[in-house]
Amino acid sequence: MRGHCSPSHERAPSAPLPGREGPGVGRLPQIRTVVPRADQPTPNPSLPGRGAVAAACALALAACTTAGPNYALPESAAVNIPSAQGKFDSGHEKAFVDTPLPDHWWQLYGDPRLDGFVTEALAANTDLRAADANLRRADAVVAEVAAGRTLSTVLGGGTSLDRPYTTGGNLPGTFDYNLGITLAYPLDLSGRIRRGIEAAQGDAEAVAAARDNVRVTVAAETARSYAAACTANMVLAANTRILTLQRQTLNVTQRLQLGGRGTAFDVTRARTAVDQSEALIPSQVATRTAALYRLATLMGRAPADYPKDVATCAKPPALNRPLPIGDGSALIRRRPDIRGAERSLAAATARIGVATANLYPQVSLGGSAGFTGPVSSLGSTNAFHLGLGPLISWSFPNRPVVRAQIAQAGAAADQALAQFDSTTLEALRQTETALSAYAREGDRNAALRRAQSSAARAADQAGTLYRFGRTDFLSLLTAQAALTTAQANLAASDALLVDRQVDVFKALGGGWQT
Repeated sequence: MRGHCSPSHERAPSAPLPGREGPGVGRLPQIRTVVPRADQPTPNPSLPGRGAVAAACALALAACTTAGPNYALPESAAVNIPSAQGKFDSGHEKAFVDTPLPDHWWQLYGDPRLDGFVTEALAANTDLRAADANLRRADAVVAEVAAGRTLSTVLGGGTSLDRPYTTGGNLPGTFDYNLGITLAYPLDLSGRIRRGIEAAQGDAEAVAAARDNVRVTVAAETARSYAAACTANMVLAANTRILTLQRQTLNVTQRLQLGGRGTAFDVTRARTAVDQSEALIPSQVATRTAALYRLATLMGRAPADYPKDVATCAKPPALNRPLPIGDGSALIRRRPDIRGAERSLAAATARIGVATANLYPQVSLGGSAGFTGPVSSLGSTNAFHLGLGPLISWSFPNRPVVRAQIAQAGAAADQALAQFDSTTLEALRQTETALSAYAREGDRNAALRRAQSSAARAADQAGTLYRFGRTDFLSLLTAQAALTTAQANLAASDALLVDRQVDVFKALGGGWQT
């Protein structure tokens, strides 16, 4: 005969934001009580099969009853806000397209070196190794909790010397022994173990999401460090060109002074400009070295073992096309931190059931068998003992304590829901901010590129006029200073633009997929 039961809630591993049917989070759960129908005969305790009937009824109860609320994603959750599911506020910018973000976004740059660095970092990064170990520990916790619903076996044995003492002297002693086995199978009538397994699975899935979030960070920071090292080389090259031009100006000024057409003041000002440009180089070299060391560490290497070819790369990887960003719903499905917060909410909801189950007795089917008696009776049927029956544990007088524990679990679930909403809103804020910052830096970069081109023409014209005596040295120095500033600003913007690209990809949550 098949009965109708409230379905046991099973969760697909790592399912992003799965919906569940049942009461909402934070509501005190109700326990379903199974009542026999009137047309069902009550088992006669005197019948020989009463133990089997009782066991069958108990197993039916275990299959049909689970304490606490079944997890359901609350309709009021921030992930269900319509504006969170649609297009990004900055998505209309010409710098973006709403096509899906590729899993391995760094391959958009078409740079084999970058691809290799990210691959190595994802395989050897120390933070990822720690995250993998933490995930293995969480999986072991799930296995430990799940083992609580299996048959437990205890084997025991011992011997003792029994020698009575009397006033008339010692009587001969006898050796007694005790050998036996005890079995117990938890019926889990209230679903305490099942809810515990759900909670442990939710925790493990949250840990898996945290591991994936580390992968996102490692991929993004590896690309950022590689780009920073190449950008430092680009800035160094720009400053070297400026320094070369300033040294040429210094030489011309010195020759003009010797020829009587220049002054010592002009030479001093030219030398000052050279010294100022030379002073910038050490800090730029230090910036490049720091980026190389950071790249090596991300790849699981010692700092001195950084990739030597990166030390000479001429320019950072560039993506001169609109960035694929998808939409809000894709972001919510992809971001590991959102998934982890949702899994923590599911685990907290399951713990309401764990606490609620303590209102009801814990029942196990137990049995024991063995031999007890003098050693001389070893193996005798008279020494054999057998016991069968249910084992009941119930802290009935402590119901106020259990009610308080249920309230604590409900508050923890409310906190997890608030954290889930906060994580979702923060992810959306980070993404919108990154998109806006990248779009505006693109506009700034285009303007700076035009300014640099104009400054270069002005400096070239001023140099020609100065050599032919058509303008004074101050005009030349002013034009060169404007070019220096324009080139420095453009180089800094180029570096920042690549950095903003990485911010966008990191905020979108790509890179954790294997």
